[in-house]
Amino acid sequence: MTTQPATINLKRRRFSVDEYHQLAEVGILSEQDKVELIHGEIIEMSPIGPKHSGNLDRLSQFLTLFFRDAAIVRVQSPVQLGSDSEPEPDLSVLKARNDFYTTSHPQAADILLVVEFSDSSLNYDQNVKLPLYAIHNIPEAWIIDLQEDRVLVFQDPKGEAYLSIHTYQRGDSIASSIQNLEISVDELLG
Repeated sequence: MTTQPATINLKRRRFSVDEYHQLAEVGILSEQDKVELIHGEIIEMSPIGPKHSGNLDRLSQFLTLFFRDAAIVRVQSPVQLGSDSEPEPDLSVLKARNDFYTTSHPQAADILLVVEFSDSSLNYDQNVKLPLYAIHNIPEAWIIDLQEDRVLVFQDPKGEAYLSIHTYQRGDSIASSIQNLEISVDELLG
């Protein structure tokens, strides 16, 4: 006689940003846990390889020098988007603030640009994180596709999408809407 598996009605427990922070405060989550909160779910982040890290460092240095005191460039740090999401973009460019966001994480209105480097996470970045950024009206988002040596630039958010999408390949220059920022794909990817 074979037995049928019992049907289990599972419910997911979603967390608010405040509850997510409490998990860290009581030691359930630590700084060593590579996770982010997306739509109330705690998502494990992909490991970062040397190509990802090196290109991220290159862009971070370029943007820090470009913006100087006009903006703050952050690497792999949380941004709070609503009450149930706290993603950690690979890089974010924020409005300058005297306290450097030491009293609270940046929120949507503080963000000028988010950048995700995709080595193995392109599907996740395009289908999960990008709509989240659009919903919260982040004016510009880049996905740097390290597999294809290309940069996808998304501008003009509306709903869960961006109305303007440009693909840049090696030999092209990216023209951003932020402070006349321009960088070549070759310079960005080395």
